[in-house]
Amino acid sequence: MKSAAEALKGFKKFNPKKLPVEEPLSPGHRACQGCGEVLALRQIMKALGHDTIVASATGCMEIITSSFPQSAWRVPWIHVAFENAAAVASGIEAGYKALTRKGKIPEKKITFVGMGGDGATADIGLQALSGALERGHNFIYLCFDNEAYMNTGIQRSSSTPYGAATTTSPAGKKSIGQSTWKKNVAAIAVAHKAPYVATCNPYYYLDLMNKAKKASLVEGPAYLHIYSPCPTGWRCNPEEALATARLAVQTKVFPLYEVIDGKYVISRKITKPKPVSEYFAIQRRFRHLTETDIAYIQQRVDEEYDNLLALAGETPGGEGEGKEE
Repeated sequence: MKSAAEALKGFKKFNPKKLPVEEPLSPGHRACQGCGEVLALRQIMKALGHDTIVASATGCMEIITSSFPQSAWRVPWIHVAFENAAAVASGIEAGYKALTRKGKIPEKKITFVGMGGDGATADIGLQALSGALERGHNFIYLCFDNEAYMNTGIQRSSSTPYGAATTTSPAGKKSIGQSTWKKNVAAIAVAHKAPYVATCNPYYYLDLMNKAKKASLVEGPAYLHIYSPCPTGWRCNPEEALATARLAVQTKVFPLYEVIDGKYVISRKITKPKPVSEYFAIQRRFRHLTETDIAYIQQRVDEEYDNLLALAGETPGGEGEGKEE
């Protein structure tokens, strides 16, 4: 089996003037206004194309694309339980290999995808994801991280950021809101020796589409962790979803990077970061935070970003914000 680096030699990036015209995810779905998650999903599916099979956990993207008798999917798609999208995707991949080996169906390049939200990935489905990564199935797992169980009422998950108010971590006189720090599922995927791991953001659409395409070219499991703005759950204006997404990168709250064969590569190095207070200001889920709270979070964000730079063999400072692909 080729290494990820070998598989990606000569990789051709998407040209913003010649993006794929195909739309494996059709318009007319039922997403909320300003939904950043469905925007990211559309971008990814355009990058992957029609020769794709998707296993989708219960969640926002499932309910908004598949209300009977309509479907927004133009590729083979299966709705599975909250906890087993990675297991089902790995089973489809294994079944396809068996059928082609026996000569029952012709062999062709098919991309197998398992997808879920942060609850279905970081919480309920973590064991299935771990098993699929450990077994080395040739598939992509997509985690659409909107930082709570948005589909069922904005309950906190282990991916909810510290200090955010949700319906099960409400802010009050004796509560800061979410009291734990965000789980780093991308690092967990790296610890499983997945050949390709990356973080993505729909504001930086070319970066996202290129990473999705790279994930499809790598042999073995690939994991994409996708920042997914949710105006409904984050209490921001629908038209500010992408502004929020951009600020997440500019404030170092959600860094963009790849891990190829265990080697970290920073996609956009932020040398002139904006303060996290700007990111919090347009989301009412953070409106209760005091200056002391924000300073505490800022320190943690800075420390984690410096740790990431160290993993990539880089030091703070350097040139600009980085160059968009």
